[in-house]
Amino acid sequence: MFGLGAFSVAAQSRSGWELWTSEVVATFGLVLVIFGLVRSGRLTAVPFAVGAYIAAAILFTSSTAFANPAATVARSLTDTFAGIAPRSVPMFVIAEFAGAALGLAALRMLFPSIGSRTHRD
Repeated sequence: MFGLGAFSVAAQSRSGWELWTSEVVATFGLVLVIFGLVRSGRLTAVPFAVGAYIAAAILFTSSTAFANPAATVARSLTDTFAGIAPRSVPMFVIAEFAGAALGLAALRMLFPSIGSRTHRD
């Protein structure tokens, strides 16, 4: 697309505490949006809310909100403005796991019965 090859290793270096912290915040928020809506029974709103959240997080976080280890790895395979150099990927993935863990901890506080609820068909 646009004259680029299907795969090219990204050259955009992304490192620094401000980017990693931003990635923790972006992932934390994404986990809260998804599981908060699911837990509250608003399943049909999840796709729209995730899209809106990611769009806002891309604009308002310094890391441009990768918020997903799979997306981070995929973005290392494109040398565009959204790319991330392979040497920057490990710290982003660590930040995303930290954000996910913090998000899950927050969910346990917001929804205390989350682990005790049984599935009913």
